[in-house]
Amino acid sequence: MAVTLYQFPAAFGLPNASPFCMKVETYLRMAGIDYATRYGMYQLRAPKKKLPYIDDGGRIVADSHLIIDYLKSAYGDPLDATLTPAQRALGTVILRLLEDSLYWVLLYARWIAEPGWSMTRPAFFGKLPLPLRWFVPLLARRSLRQQLHAQGIGRHQPAEIYAIGSADIAALSQLLGEQPFFLGAEPSSIDAAAYAFLANILDVPLDMPLRQAALSHANLPAYCSRMRARYYA
Repeated sequence: MAVTLYQFPAAFGLPNASPFCMKVETYLRMAGIDYATRYGMYQLRAPKKKLPYIDDGGRIVADSHLIIDYLKSAYGDPLDATLTPAQRALGTVILRLLEDSLYWVLLYARWIAEPGWSMTRPAFFGKLPLPLRWFVPLLARRSLRQQLHAQGIGRHQPAEIYAIGSADIAALSQLLGEQPFFLGAEPSSIDAAAYAFLANILDVPLDMPLRQAALSHANLPAYCSRMRARYYA
């Protein structure tokens, strides 16, 4: 029986507009695990009220990091089994940069900054029936604004926020260097996360400062093209 992945509807021409959902789907493809997808707003039925989550023959696992850990234990670890301790440590650092820093800048760019919001609102809420289409987006945006303020990045000016994101992107470019993948010559599970985040910046038709920063490092668009050709051809 295939793993069932519950995730947001696809948007912006990406496999998924949530980097966390896209991370899990990319890992499933990279690891060669048979899976099926269910697209929708499944947050209320999700065990942690967030997406993604998976159902593997009745075993429910939520949170992208815990999902990948579970998949490794249940289906083997073809991507990371031969990594050295130093490579695993570097992978952890890259993952924290993506998910605990760059993520918040991307969230601001899409949900708070007006150019991003004008594209995000119809993509996520355009199919809701009236009157939900009027007030649900405003409630969601207000909640995310509060989250950004509580996290701290929402207290900064836009130029300061994008400077943080640009520094993260420059660090990713340096860490990738001329390697085909982030931990060397062969792909690892870290590439599932790195590609999901970078594609959500580079492959979205929104000319935001974050995308301009990523385009200024030639190895990052090349990396996305390489991952897309290999796993989403």
